[in-house]
Amino acid sequence: MDFTQTGPYDTVLRGGRVIDPAQGLDTIADIAVRDGRIAAIGPNLPGPARDTIDVAGKLVLPGMIDTHAHVYRYVTGRFGLEADMVGVHSGVTTLVDQGGPSVLTFPGFREFVVKKAASRVLAFLSAYMVGGLEGHYYPELYRPDCIAVEDTIRCGRENADLVRGIKGHAEIGGFTRWGDEAMRRAAIVARELDRPLYIHFGQLWPLPEDTPSYDPDAILPEMLEIMRPGDILAHPFTRHPGGFVDRHGKLHPVVREALARGLKTDVGHGSHFSFKMARLVLEAGVLPDTLGADMHGYNTTVPKPRGTPDEHPDKEEMHLFAGKQNFSLASAMTSMLALGMDLTHVVRMVTINPAEMLRMADEIGTLRVGREADISVLSDERGRFLLQDNEGTKVVTERLLQPVLCLRAGRRYDADSIVLPKPVLAEAA
Repeated sequence: MDFTQTGPYDTVLRGGRVIDPAQGLDTIADIAVRDGRIAAIGPNLPGPARDTIDVAGKLVLPGMIDTHAHVYRYVTGRFGLEADMVGVHSGVTTLVDQGGPSVLTFPGFREFVVKKAASRVLAFLSAYMVGGLEGHYYPELYRPDCIAVEDTIRCGRENADLVRGIKGHAEIGGFTRWGDEAMRRAAIVARELDRPLYIHFGQLWPLPEDTPSYDPDAILPEMLEIMRPGDILAHPFTRHPGGFVDRHGKLHPVVREALARGLKTDVGHGSHFSFKMARLVLEAGVLPDTLGADMHGYNTTVPKPRGTPDEHPDKEEMHLFAGKQNFSLASAMTSMLALGMDLTHVVRMVTINPAEMLRMADEIGTLRVGREADISVLSDERGRFLLQDNEGTKVVTERLLQPVLCLRAGRRYDADSIVLPKPVLAEAA
């Protein structure tokens, strides 16, 4: 244990199960906070505190990092959610907006999202000029000539404090229309900025009626030639074609090669998460590095802004957004535990691993003394709880994680977001 400062403290979290994989910690301890920073960690810390919070029986983690958020509210139409709704009021201290802001809209993102949020908000800058308008509802806006390479590079450099990577999409709707040219341009932007390229896999857009479909199993091999170590393959558990599971229901043969080359994987849970696909990937020995919730206005019950387009029809060729069920990053963690992942690894997926992905491990992702006091507290409930994905697969789990509160830079926020789900007991379903 390392505690170098004694009381008085501003806040003490007492008696929780402190798990910090970055320090190899998994123990019952107190955490003391002073002036917005972690002042001490240890059992039965002495000294007075202005506020003492009893967290006995709770999990106390480094402030959780959601690697796949959509929080450019209103500008991205019904797609973007309010940042603190999915951030501090869902027990999450850091959000990474995936592809919402672009070269054309980044000033508004900084001014009206980042500056106003209590949550720390970062971004993977959209490779496309249009950004994430209406959740990429209109595919023709994402063609290669809608990528302004030099201007996007400039935007990334001028906003380097917030831009942690570049976002693109490698899926059969786009590849059928344009091949891999859009992704090659996105890769140029990422290389020039020396930032990772985060690529969506699994069908997103409907197929054009007058063009033969691109082979979905050819996309990963092509992207392997474009991506470099540290780049991120998103949605390994997608239920849509063009992901980690090939048309034969097996792990795509190039996945292991991709990981051996140093590429990373982010679950990007969302509404297209599949328990069936997840089991196939995990049983093949592939364990994702990070876990993003991928919540947005199409897969939650948040009312849409007035005047935005109708929802996508639930047709065979376009069902990415089908199904609404409120959830959270903690809910996604519960899904990972239900799949048999070890709790320590699941905690790594939302703490130190994403901090390293963002190249911010010296700032976030750990509870080291002296660091800014970003701390998440979760309840670890036992029973028989029902989980269900949008394929209709039902899973009964005996463990359920739910956010209780978090400290962001030492300030307390209770987990009272309207998007947090209510537990469903298996016996009652």
